[in-house]
Amino acid sequence: MATSIDGKSLSKSFLDKIRQELSEFKSNNDNFQVGLAIVQVGDRPDSNIYIRNKLRTASDVGINAKHFKFDRSVHESILIDEINKLNSDPKIHGIIVQLPFDSEKSIDSDLIVNTVSPNKDVDGLHYANAGKIMHGQVNDAYVPCTPKGCLELIKSTGVQLKGKNAVVIGRSKLVGSPMANLLKLNDCTVTICHSKTVDLPSICRSADILVVAIGKPKFVKSEWVKPGAIVVDCGINSVQIAEKNKICGDVDFEDVCKVAKCVTPVPGGVGPMTVTMLLQNTLESAKRYYTNYDVDTQWKCGYNPLKRIEPVPEDIMIAKAQRPKDISIIADEIRLLDSEYELYGKKKAKICLSVLDRIGKRQNGNYVVVTGINPTPLGEGKSTTTVGLCQAMGAHLKKNTIGCLRQPSQGPTFGIKGGAAGGGYSQVIPMEEFNLHLTGDIHAITAANNLLAAQIETRMFHEKTQNDKALFNRLVPLKNGKRQFCPIQLKRLEKLNINKTNPDELTDEEVSKFSRLNIDPASITWNRVLDTNDRFLRRITVGQGNTEKNMTRQTQFDITVASEIMAILALTDSMADFLTRLGRIVVADSLDGEPITADDLGITGALGILLKDTIKPTLMQTLEGTPILVHAGPFANIAHGNSSIIADKIGLKLVGKDGFVITEAGFGADIGMEKFFNIKCRYSKLAPNCVVLVATIRALKLHGGGPKVEPGTPIPPEYCTENLDLVRAGCSNLIRHIENSNKFGIPVVVALNKFSKDTDREIDLVLEISKKSGAFDAVLCENWEKGGEGGVELANAVLKASKQSSNLKFLYELNLSIEDKIRKIAQEIYHAKDIEISESAQKKINSLKKQGFNDLPICMSKTQYSFSDNPDLKGAPEGFILPIRDVRASIGAGFIYPLVGTITTIPGLPTRPCFYDMNIDSQTEEIFGLS
Repeated sequence: MATSIDGKSLSKSFLDKIRQELSEFKSNNDNFQVGLAIVQVGDRPDSNIYIRNKLRTASDVGINAKHFKFDRSVHESILIDEINKLNSDPKIHGIIVQLPFDSEKSIDSDLIVNTVSPNKDVDGLHYANAGKIMHGQVNDAYVPCTPKGCLELIKSTGVQLKGKNAVVIGRSKLVGSPMANLLKLNDCTVTICHSKTVDLPSICRSADILVVAIGKPKFVKSEWVKPGAIVVDCGINSVQIAEKNKICGDVDFEDVCKVAKCVTPVPGGVGPMTVTMLLQNTLESAKRYYTNYDVDTQWKCGYNPLKRIEPVPEDIMIAKAQRPKDISIIADEIRLLDSEYELYGKKKAKICLSVLDRIGKRQNGNYVVVTGINPTPLGEGKSTTTVGLCQAMGAHLKKNTIGCLRQPSQGPTFGIKGGAAGGGYSQVIPMEEFNLHLTGDIHAITAANNLLAAQIETRMFHEKTQNDKALFNRLVPLKNGKRQFCPIQLKRLEKLNINKTNPDELTDEEVSKFSRLNIDPASITWNRVLDTNDRFLRRITVGQGNTEKNMTRQTQFDITVASEIMAILALTDSMADFLTRLGRIVVADSLDGEPITADDLGITGALGILLKDTIKPTLMQTLEGTPILVHAGPFANIAHGNSSIIADKIGLKLVGKDGFVITEAGFGADIGMEKFFNIKCRYSKLAPNCVVLVATIRALKLHGGGPKVEPGTPIPPEYCTENLDLVRAGCSNLIRHIENSNKFGIPVVVALNKFSKDTDREIDLVLEISKKSGAFDAVLCENWEKGGEGGVELANAVLKASKQSSNLKFLYELNLSIEDKIRKIAQEIYHAKDIEISESAQKKINSLKKQGFNDLPICMSKTQYSFSDNPDLKGAPEGFILPIRDVRASIGAGFIYPLVGTITTIPGLPTRPCFYDMNIDSQTEEIFGLS
């Protein structure tokens, strides 16, 4: 007499193991949870029973199972959309579709099953999983639950599968076909049969193991079974016996027990194991997800080797010669979920802030800021060094590394300087896309900025041409016979201390107070912007049309990256904070001296709509395939000149505790680095582990007294021949920057960016002086010529420096007066003797204090070419008086910016702009001449 294979008992032992494994994994991994989604259409009674059983058993072992039940009328497209949402939900690790559907509409079950992500297909029904099983890749697939349970039932009998003859009756994709593959992979000799198989009984009698899944009650009799065989019955059939419905299998259990060694009963055999294997697959899926996406480990990246050519070709030729990876590959390498990025073509993508919801509790990586000495007008390769360091860290030292760069303005791209993608063999690619429109953030900022500018003029126009009642009636119009304040108008009422929400209850005085902003035209600080160099927009007159009723006003354009909105984007850390900062932008004062904000103008929500995608950093790559986050591009004079806090924070979480984020501070360290520490780090609450200070021999020669360098003219011979005296004298500038870096408590590594005319003696001199002057280390960089390989020495120095103790110290306390904070920067960083504040600037300071803005950080607006206000005063000047001619405020961004000397906020085009050398092939649309 055969032994009954007790599926209930075996299921219980597996469930105990699942429960214990889940508990142990939770104890070793914080926040680990397992989620299962069960999708049902209609209300079939048998499906309801199965689902209740799955939900109950899942709960018993600690798996969070959710039932998603849809009405019989649900459309196929809706079902697909809902499953795709579950695919994107990081809290759901397994998805099963309860079949058959109970639907009044035609639904393609194959389409729905294959909509489930293969990574969450814990039923094992997706084509991808079926294909893997067929090809023997079981460890990388999810095996259908019933065949998987059957295999465990067979193994529980103690039979050795190797070499056994196995027969499977049934060829369905749910049971028969995968069952046959599993037995074959366990070294059985397998025959698949079905109801049309000729001489089926004799084939069955050859089987040491017989699995029956044909859907016919008591189909297999004892005479079909080989004595001593193991029989697994997968059938569930309802039959009527004595006017009662009873459940039976595809095997005549009592009859077959006479000859078989072991037989599974129905019920109580395969059924319990099917549910158990479903939960085992779900736990396995959660562990895979956690290991692949939530655990802080080294990335598995395929870096792109460089094919270097000598002499080094033009930047665009190098960029075109290197084939970038599809950005989806990089996203997968750095462990982003599909739902956490949005593709913009094949080579760039926006990263959603939701990634921080998933990895926000992960330990930050190492944080490195790259800055430089005061540059020449030609630039000294700071971006090139940043990109090269990323390539060295990632592709050569195999460290998880992300670079964070500002988005370049099209002004310099088409003006003198060219693009900002780096250069030589250390570039961001595709460099054309990086340097041009990218993902449209700058254009969106232009639109938002100019909408706000239009609203300022328009509001003044309507206030001047309407009485209080007419103005109020248009601001709060009748709708269906009723007036109602919108949310942003309620904020204005609160600001005015009018504690009423019914428009009809306002007094005449309150109506006037609410409706009139009374903007003082002379106080307007908000200018229109354009991302183009155009000197003729530096002073314009608006309102000259007849319809504007002589309401003319002189104003100007700024370049878009000088817009306060760009600075806000760079300093915000969430959408909620972004909207708050936009709302508190101060565009002017009222005639009574009260600040007028974007909230007062009712425009904050519209700005948020225009800017909703700009808050997401753009993912790109270097020539060697290391990831780069491009986000924001605030002007380094008027604003703080650093890439975004959001990009840095996302990067620091993605790289993990042993990884590196390399971020860049604009212009020289006296501007970009000082603002990085005193403004950006204050708001981000992040502290860097290391400062990289970029210097070049030619810049040091300029600071040592070398002849003036003019863009567009030949470089004087002093910069192309050895001159140790000039280099030694110019190192005064480098030494000052090293000392300033050390004041903030962060170790500094000097990166000497090599140019072809530099001599060994000049290089050795700079490295020696740097180390003696307080640099943690000083190394030669050949990133431009050699890519990441040329930055390995710098990368190793940064690794060592980042292990040193650091203690970020701000230069000043925020509660100091505005004047004292300005003086602190001037004396401590620039080495000025004192500051001289103009009468008009002092009036602005007094007004800002009165309005409650004293405790904001200071963002000095001065030339990048000198520590002083005079761009021609090179080296390390001291003892000078720093003139403060004006003081303005970016209240939304959160800083006050004193103007030192004359700062142009929209550059002009030179005699021969870069665009002379640019062209596009009319057939292939290939771009030439971009640099």
